Amino acid sequence: MRLKLLRRRLSISAPRVIVRSHLPWPLRWAVFAVALGFSAAIALWAFEFGKDIAGLDGGTREELARLRTELADLREEATRAQAIAATADSLLKAERAAQERLASQLRQAEADNLALKADLGFFERLLPVADVSDGLVVRGFQVEPLSPGELRYQLLVMQNGKASRPFEGRYELTLAGTRDGRPWSASPLAEAAPLRVKQYVRLEGRASVPAGAVVKTAEVRVLSAAGAVLATQKATL
Repeated sequence: MRLKLLRRRLSISAPRVIVRSHLPWPLRWAVFAVALGFSAAIALWAFEFGKDIAGLDGGTREELARLRTELADLREEATRAQAIAATADSLLKAERAAQERLASQLRQAEADNLALKADLGFFERLLPVADVSDGLVVRGFQVEPLSPGELRYQLLVMQNGKASRPFEGRYELTLAGTRDGRPWSASPLAEAAPLRVKQYVRLEGRASVPAGAVVKTAEVRVLSAAGAVLATQKATL
């Protein structure tokens, strides 16, 4: 039996034996890391060496620096252009506002000029005449239609002479004409309007006219506090 076992071990059919050296696993990982780092260093050196040989690295850096400088210049120019545009826009808005203000002032001046011309014409018609005696005088009484059923009147009440104190009384407006083909007259003011005159006073207002009435004449009367008629004037439409 022993002889058979010895023959089997010494014969060709004996099992193979592999001899391996046993290293600890930390040492194996250390050797692997060193080899990997060495390979990476060689690859990086080869890459840098290749760029130096080809002359790409220096040119690329110079081009990048030039492009950055141009970009900074373009940004600065854009900033200046935006500032100029904002200033121009502000100036344009200010000029438009000034033009609108001047146009408004011109329109107001034209309206004031027309009003002054109207007042001047009105007061020229109201200049006192030499044959007027002392006391209250009604001048420039005018009546004009504004719209159907409404009239506008204006007049000037003057106190001629040297009056010691202002006059206080009232005035009445009476309209006359036809209504529905018949004679018609009425006072549009329900109550006589109060009146106070120191030297002169300009009066103007509106009066309502009933439907179907045609006004032909208007009369204004100045009354004292006691009701005495002191001055009167008529106007024809």
